[in-house]
Amino acid sequence: MMFFGGWMLLFWVVVIGLIVWGVIWLSRRGGASSERDPLDIAKERYASGEISKEEFEEIKKRLS
Repeated sequence: MMFFGGWMLLFWVVVIGLIVWGVIWLSRRGGASSERDPLDIAKERYASGEISKEEFEEIKKRLS
């Protein structure tokens, strides 16, 4: 009888842990992709070589 009760406790701990993990994962995924700072985008584009230093400086000046 005690052996079965231990498995049930473990089962519910795993289920609750998965639910908490899912909620955290979904909240981080949705928030990060919907709101990006334009300056961060410009920095990424400059770092990847998509835009020149002059273009980056102009974007930075316009955003300030």
